[in-house]
Amino acid sequence: MQQDVPQYGVEDTSFQAAGGQEGVFQLVDEFYQQMDTLVEAQIIRAMHPEDMSSSADKLACFLCGWLGGPKLYREKYGSIHIPQAHKPFDIGCDERDAWLLCMRKALEKQPYAETFKTYLLEQLWRPAERSRTRD
Repeated sequence: MQQDVPQYGVEDTSFQAAGGQEGVFQLVDEFYQQMDTLVEAQIIRAMHPEDMSSSADKLACFLCGWLGGPKLYREKYGSIHIPQAHKPFDIGCDERDAWLLCMRKALEKQPYAETFKTYLLEQLWRPAERSRTRD
């Protein structure tokens, strides 16, 4: 018997799979905890202010809308153009990969379905790649 797998990326299925707004904010909290503690993330941690609460709020708000939920980032901060937002930072492949590592470690700690964790990490590669400012 084949188990039904949600079609992530359609309407708000990804947002719901992430646990809605509360689940997204929990993911982002864990993401920044990983950034604060992983040796491999020191390079990107240094790009953030000491108090990362504003960064965390921006990422969580962005992810809510990006996953098909409410457009919290737009409501609170206006529109976002990912390459332009990251232009002031020196971001190459190592920094992108450090960011994705933090996200992978954060996803491992979430109660999401394994299929969703895999899907989400694959999808997050795109905005992470678009954040690069150098080769």
